[in-house]
Amino acid sequence: MVDISPREAEVLALVGEHLSNAEIGARLFISVRTVETHVSSLLRKLAVPDRRALAQRAPELAGTGRAHPAPVLPAPLTSFIGRVGERTELTEMIKAHRQVTAVGPGGVGKTRLALAVAAEAAGGYSDGVWFVDLVPTTDPGMIATAVAGALGLGEQPGRDMTESVVAALADHHALLVLDNCEHVVDGVALFLERLLAACPGVTVLATSRARLMVPFERVYPVPPLSLAVDGGSDAVALFMERAAAVGRPLDPALRDQIASICERLDGMALAIELAAARCPTLGLDGIAAALSHPLRMLTGGSRADDRHRSVRAALDWSHALLEPADRALLHRVSVFVAPFTASAAAEVAGSEEGLVADGLARLAEQSLLVVTASPGGTEYRALETIRQYGTERIAEAGELVDARSRHLRWCLAEATGLAEAGADWRARFDAVADDLRAALAWAADRPEQRADAYRLARCLAELTFTRHLIGESQRRYEQAAALADDPAATASMLRQAAAVAGCRMRGDEMYGFHRAAAEAAHRSGDTAGAAADLATAATNAYRFSTKFARIPPQEEAIALLTEARELAGDDRVAQAAVALAEAGVLTDAFGAAQGPPDNAVPETIARAERAVELAHRTGDPLAESAALDALTGAQSWAGDTFAVAATAQRRIALLSSAPDTPASTHELIDALGMATEANLGAGDLPGARRWARQLADHPLLAEVGHRATSWLLVADALAGNVDEVLAGSVRFLEAWQRAGSPARPVLSPAAAGVAMIHGLRDDREARRVWRAVLNQLGTPPEHVYGYGAVFDAMLLLHHGQAPEALERMVPEPGEVWKWVTWIWLHWYVALRAEAAVLAGSPDARDRLAEARTIVAGNPVADALVGRAEALLDGDQEALLAAAAAFDAVGCRYQSARTLVLAGGAHAERGAAALGDLGLVPMGPGRPRTTTP
Repeated sequence: MVDISPREAEVLALVGEHLSNAEIGARLFISVRTVETHVSSLLRKLAVPDRRALAQRAPELAGTGRAHPAPVLPAPLTSFIGRVGERTELTEMIKAHRQVTAVGPGGVGKTRLALAVAAEAAGGYSDGVWFVDLVPTTDPGMIATAVAGALGLGEQPGRDMTESVVAALADHHALLVLDNCEHVVDGVALFLERLLAACPGVTVLATSRARLMVPFERVYPVPPLSLAVDGGSDAVALFMERAAAVGRPLDPALRDQIASICERLDGMALAIELAAARCPTLGLDGIAAALSHPLRMLTGGSRADDRHRSVRAALDWSHALLEPADRALLHRVSVFVAPFTASAAAEVAGSEEGLVADGLARLAEQSLLVVTASPGGTEYRALETIRQYGTERIAEAGELVDARSRHLRWCLAEATGLAEAGADWRARFDAVADDLRAALAWAADRPEQRADAYRLARCLAELTFTRHLIGESQRRYEQAAALADDPAATASMLRQAAAVAGCRMRGDEMYGFHRAAAEAAHRSGDTAGAAADLATAATNAYRFSTKFARIPPQEEAIALLTEARELAGDDRVAQAAVALAEAGVLTDAFGAAQGPPDNAVPETIARAERAVELAHRTGDPLAESAALDALTGAQSWAGDTFAVAATAQRRIALLSSAPDTPASTHELIDALGMATEANLGAGDLPGARRWARQLADHPLLAEVGHRATSWLLVADALAGNVDEVLAGSVRFLEAWQRAGSPARPVLSPAAAGVAMIHGLRDDREARRVWRAVLNQLGTPPEHVYGYGAVFDAMLLLHHGQAPEALERMVPEPGEVWKWVTWIWLHWYVALRAEAAVLAGSPDARDRLAEARTIVAGNPVADALVGRAEALLDGDQEALLAAAAAFDAVGCRYQSARTLVLAGGAHAERGAAALGDLGLVPMGPGRPRTTTP
């Protein structure tokens, strides 16, 4: 028995829930790299090849903390025989070259040899060995998705799966085994070119019937098993071992006779295993007699590889010995690309489950199926060579279309059932996903199956979105749009694709899908729908401008808006969409990069309020939420901070009852961020943290921790929650670096907040790192006097540099209004007033009076202004009242700072509180002059 640590047990339980590494890390508050280490350890300890098998073991080991010992890679169900020389040669090749392909015909033993070599070489790779079976991957474009699944990576919105895999493995020293590449060679080649160029510590061992044809490839032709009797024959040893496993051990005196059989089978491992499985019923004489009269597949047809013919002969021979019912069953189950149950086989075979179960057992006894037990029941799988053989035979019989049609119907039923599944639906989806994809790939190319293909594409789009495979979800919605016979359905699917693209931070694609949906709606005669799509495209160009690589210029958006107006007529939905576009495009309610810098606030508010009114009439909570988003912008430009907070929370309430769709998810993520920002602006730090925590915990953002945690970091930095900032910043930085360190100014407030906290701790190296992050993220000029000034001023005031703080905030709010009047207005004017007092500014009292009027009702800003006024008046009681006010709103840093400013014994308590937070003592904090 081998112990599993408590942390490994936690990780194992979450793997059992089919969470990705990033989701596990977010749940346990540990780094993704730490999760990877635990998963790698569990794979070794539990003798399982991949995460799916690990997830299957999780329920039986829950709470036990113990497991049986196992090698680095799991031993297959049968022992590995011989190939000492081949193992040595292939091991030396992967040491010398970073990409080696083991090439040979089906049945020669490529997979078993690769597994044996990987197991022996595993100790030389500090980050482990990862095995990926590509048989179920029917789309060359999904190679990275298959690898990501093995690594435990989810999709990172804003980048493709290959980028995610490359980023995850960039600093790893690992061996990646890609098995069965022949049917997706082009996709594997493209993937490996990007992977190996960016991941110098990764070595790839591939198995394939054909070369990958890439310049860095080193090919190892896998030979047949050795046939020489003198000195030992691997082929004979394999035959004797497999025959003994299904009967009694063979007499060693029969080795020559066995060698003759193996020679006729050209030493092909699969052919030998099939023959050995018949030994108890036919005996060596019967086997030899059958092989003396080869069937037509041995002599007929063109086969480039003679050794391949021997496998075909053995398969033909095993096939001919089956009862007709078992033969038909083997044909029909060959359409499954993933392990299947007896129940599933019965559906596809069109027979009773009991009869099918008996037939599957007989096929397994003849080594034509592999059987595995799992907590969910017994599963069967055909080796790829046998599966392809079965598919060819059923095609020859003219029954393939019928079998695939039954498989398609089974897949549709499974997909429909998954949409209504309970808590275990992730595991159920993962078990059938590859078959759903294979069925769709077949049906999509057959005109008579178009309707079912559309239904399956739509189901798969919905399921993959819920499974957080949002890149695939977008592709499936696009596929469904292409398969739909009705242009109205096409438009609907394109709208869903647009929403998913928004969740993926792909603004350009979102924009294009809405324009394409408008065209489809117009073809269907739905001019109002076309108007809404055009207006939405124009709105999104402004509302989500930070998600665009190419921001549509103003004139393009206005052209879309003009066309939308012409088509809208008196339709409520279209009119609401047009009104929202007018608020966003014409009066810059969203503060877009391409928007006018000096929009007229009264007009902006009027247009936004009209958009809200019209959206409310439609009864669509998503439309109303989008309009309320415009209203929050308009209210912020007016400096109405509390109205912004109320409107933002109104959005959250609206969306709480919306159905769970890509569009509602996209809207909710935006609304949570907006509610957090608005509450920060109003001084409701507990409320801001509540919304920010929901955002950080949103499962769709688990892979993009920098986006998920950014506003939570801002809230904690403003509150002075130092430990929370230090812990959250680890997730932020790791995720941002894993995403390729993108320049996203929307993340800059978080980096500025973390840098300030390190400044308060006087950790100069850490502050330097985070200032570098901030520089790389970028700070647009209009944001310099928003969060930038607020965090800089807080740090300067802490260190007693009041004149410098005042200089940092020298502009009046109206001079830099747009991004100060957003959520930073109250913080800006309150800190500016304090800096004026501490710097001895002659107009300090006037600034205090002005600030008190502006921030009235904001508990944090009120306390900041009250503290500044108490300092100006030398009023210790007022200072202590300010400290209590800060405590009441969860602002620990400002409370401790206020006690220090109060002096005497209070200062000692304040200094101790700062020390408990991990912050350095403050600099001089008394006013330099006193203004009466």
